[in-house]
Amino acid sequence: MKQNKYDDSEFFEKYSQLPRSLGGLDAAGEWSTFRGLLPELRDQRVLDLGCGFGWHCRYVRERQARSVIGVEISENMLERAKAMTVDPQIEYRHLAIEDIDFAEEEFDVVISSLALHYVECFDTICRKVYHCLAPGGTFVFSVEHPIFTALAAQDWCYSPDGEKVHWPVDNYHKEGLRQSNFLEKNVVKYHRSVATQVNALIDSGFRLTRLSELQPSQEMLDNNPAWQEEFRRPMFLLISAVKS
Repeated sequence: MKQNKYDDSEFFEKYSQLPRSLGGLDAAGEWSTFRGLLPELRDQRVLDLGCGFGWHCRYVRERQARSVIGVEISENMLERAKAMTVDPQIEYRHLAIEDIDFAEEEFDVVISSLALHYVECFDTICRKVYHCLAPGGTFVFSVEHPIFTALAAQDWCYSPDGEKVHWPVDNYHKEGLRQSNFLEKNVVKYHRSVATQVNALIDSGFRLTRLSELQPSQEMLDNNPAWQEEFRRPMFLLISAVKS
């Protein structure tokens, strides 16, 4: 299933008002951790899977990447990305992540931010990314943490007075489709365990170099006290891997 909620005008309008949509990378709490997983970008050929508004594409060019291709299924997203970009070395392509078919060793770095949990066949994407990466190339991505995606409700258990008592985890090893509610719309996500994701990378030939479950920093807490909840359960999983 290739999902494209962002070309629903009502959904896109609500998404466009989110802090990370308005403020870019600095408004994304996981950005500092994601940035820390990136390799040296100077003169690198970069692919961004699910590029959205193009924030990451523009960032890697600011770091002197040689070229960037951002792929995105949503025409609304691409229209916004193009309007915000003035750089001939950034190319945006209207393409589902599942449909990528790049040449062998075409890129030095592949990144993806909070997009791969919308893709059903993660192992297939790993193999495609491995194919299009040069030897020694880096794959860095973030997804919603499996503890967060295990139950479709993606919400706390509350006490009678509304206190957040605990985060429920159930059917963790029952992987597959979850229909959750995001911005008042039904959105399909795919739950897979940490082990499944790590083993898919290893089976594709990658060597893992770093894994983060995003423990909040003091700076994050100072900017937004709500991040305190991330000490109770992780929301994000970030992985960096290298093509052996």
